[in-house]
Amino acid sequence: MHEFDVMKRQFAAPPAEYSPIPFWFWNDELSREEIIRQIHDFHSKEVDGFVIHPRMGLPRSMPYLSEAYMELVEAAVAEADRLGMRVILYDEGMYPSGSACGMVVKHNRGYASRGLQLREYPCREGEPLEIPVALPPGDTVVSALAVRKLAEGEIAPEHTQVLGIEQGRVRFTPPDGGSWSVLLFVDTLSGGTIRGVHPGQDDGEPDAPAAADLLNPEAVQTFIRLTHETYYRKLSRCFGTTVIAMFTDEPDLLGRGHTKGIKPWTRGLIGEFLGSGCREEDLAALWYDAGEDTERVREAFETVVRSRLSRTYYKPLADWCEAHGIGLTGHPAGSDDIGLLEPFHIPGQDVVWRYIAPETERGLTGVHSTMGKCSSDSARHRGKRRNLNECFGVCGVEGGWSLSADHMKWYLDWLFVRGVNLIAPHAFYYSIRGERRDERPPDVGPHNIWWPEYARFSRYIKRMSWLMTDSRNGANAAVLAGAAYLPWKIVKPLYEGQIEFNYLEESLLRGSCECKDGTLSIAGYRYETVLIEDGRWLSPDSRQVLETFAGQGGLVIELEEGSGFTREIGQVRVERAEEIPDVLERRIGREVSLEPASDAVRISHVTKNGIPFYVIVNEGEARYEGTLRMKQRGHAEYWRPWTGECSPAGIQPIPEGQIVPVTVERRECLVIAVDPHSNPAAVDEHPGKTEEVQDLSEGWRVIEGPWTGELPALSSWTGWEGMAHYSGTVTYEKRFELEDPAGWEELQLDLGDAHELVRLTVNGREAGVRMWSPYVFDVGSELQQGWNILRVSVTNSLANRYDGRSLPSGLLGPVRLLSFGRRGNL
Repeated sequence: MHEFDVMKRQFAAPPAEYSPIPFWFWNDELSREEIIRQIHDFHSKEVDGFVIHPRMGLPRSMPYLSEAYMELVEAAVAEADRLGMRVILYDEGMYPSGSACGMVVKHNRGYASRGLQLREYPCREGEPLEIPVALPPGDTVVSALAVRKLAEGEIAPEHTQVLGIEQGRVRFTPPDGGSWSVLLFVDTLSGGTIRGVHPGQDDGEPDAPAAADLLNPEAVQTFIRLTHETYYRKLSRCFGTTVIAMFTDEPDLLGRGHTKGIKPWTRGLIGEFLGSGCREEDLAALWYDAGEDTERVREAFETVVRSRLSRTYYKPLADWCEAHGIGLTGHPAGSDDIGLLEPFHIPGQDVVWRYIAPETERGLTGVHSTMGKCSSDSARHRGKRRNLNECFGVCGVEGGWSLSADHMKWYLDWLFVRGVNLIAPHAFYYSIRGERRDERPPDVGPHNIWWPEYARFSRYIKRMSWLMTDSRNGANAAVLAGAAYLPWKIVKPLYEGQIEFNYLEESLLRGSCECKDGTLSIAGYRYETVLIEDGRWLSPDSRQVLETFAGQGGLVIELEEGSGFTREIGQVRVERAEEIPDVLERRIGREVSLEPASDAVRISHVTKNGIPFYVIVNEGEARYEGTLRMKQRGHAEYWRPWTGECSPAGIQPIPEGQIVPVTVERRECLVIAVDPHSNPAAVDEHPGKTEEVQDLSEGWRVIEGPWTGELPALSSWTGWEGMAHYSGTVTYEKRFELEDPAGWEELQLDLGDAHELVRLTVNGREAGVRMWSPYVFDVGSELQQGWNILRVSVTNSLANRYDGRSLPSGLLGPVRLLSFGRRGNL
């Protein structure tokens, strides 16, 4: 069979490997029977995996990692094994990771999280100051400094003095003139905790588990022994088959609710700080403005801490996972912590708290807008097949249960076009009993309105995850990034102009890229352009690589928007990010372009098994119609990942490639697949614009729901008596007469506005389900001469019931029957 046809079959029915793997909150009294029932319910919706996530609500009668708990874990994994599902184990109870629900610190109180605390003692001019150093057991003074204060938060670094401690006291006599203080830097307990899984263990509660010192290798080894080894003893036969990974979740060095104003620390870290090129006097710059060296010192400190965290925490976890036949997955705390992803076998990030969203450009601006590319580009440049995103947690537009299927689809498209290929929905709840319903809502699975239709989401996720796995995107521009710095200003116009790029870490530029003939090569990717948002932070070694690259003919573009000038290395300087697409087009041309232009459309050009694909996502609120100009030649088809349908695309050959007509609806992802070994097929032209056949907005009645009867007009049922906070399903019916339905071309029913899950039947036959606008259905084959009956069942958001909202609900219209015109008149 031809490779193109093989790929088409795989696209229509991809393997279970690409299934969503949701967080499954184990948050109530558990039973083996209910666990197995829920697993089968997942499986029936084509959800072929899960993350077992112990969660707030577990009873004290079943301690975390106890034998009784582990027997249920074993039962769940055994059932998944029988069904061919995959399991990811979560390494904490509840989060952030690293403390084993407080058991690490209970094992050894010396393993509790630590911080560096500043204590300031102001001096009186000309008077000696004597400070007795009396500290609790375990606390130590790291340094004592005398500083001259210029203002409340500013010091004169040239006057800083290192003070000694003699006989338990620090003594200092300030010089004449100026305002002086003595600073003690104390290594102390952070006081931080984590969120536990049992009642009384949440933030601020008396039994909140103590956070562990993740910079202490002995504490981390205790964590591994208590957690990972416990899982392995019970589940070893399934490691590497059913159990594919261990998930570690945004470890927090200080813990939640820690003492304010402290910095991450551990015993002995001062040696690494001094080894980074800093001096003891520089400790003051971690809190005070110390002039031009302030930023350098703080960056050096953060680098020391990140390096140690990677060495003492992430690397040992990754090594343990690899030795036991599974992968390390999860994500660090920061949305742009790309450097910390290096040890992960499946690097990840999380879209939560509506940090990104369809409204107000939050998908393109701010540090959180980088997280999709953070995980995917880390994986790309290190040759890792999969990268994960934990998505949807607390992402409702108004909080609570207000997350809609419409916005879930937007989030998925946002992730896929950026290269994410393993989706971990947050979360499926074991129980929504009592207060569990409101703990980081909503349930995005079995307890929500779309669950009967969830297989549609599962298939979509599998198709797109399959496409974005074992494929390579066509980016020829690299955007230079730091270990914890992913520029977003410079890439916004690239997204809006459909110019593909990848983030390239500065450490990889220096250590893993081959620079030859004006091209940077790494892991099969070849970059002809490097973009820099702010060149001031580049190391001298990086500048040397870029100077060589530019000298060979490579294009370096530096944005100098308010950052001042940097050393000349052959770069093209621009003052506004919006200038960059024009510079790129003049210098290296364009792989793809849209006519007319659209700043709401994103495109990723990926190649899989030698077949080029153009993934086109509409992130806007309006339909896009136009053409896609591509350099690739060959037979083109539209592949629709939501339905799995494929159809030939008409093309127009041009000297530099070909042009393909493109229509992308609101909330649609369209894939154009090109067979480079076949000639374009002849395709009938699209019939053109739709026209209204009949307005069907009036004459509806409600036949099922809390209220039934004739409707004077379509409106939100939250305005109907007694239904302001109703959540459920209402079924509408409309009878209408139609003459000669066969005489119309492609009849469609447009329901207009609706909220939010809609099921349509026409003359007793189901015509489809829609979960977001446009609520348009092909109905030509269902309509008949004479009288027809439409039934529309609408299910609204659970936020009205659970959160006391009155979100618009029901069928709002206008309802119109549309066509592309009379047959024979096209």
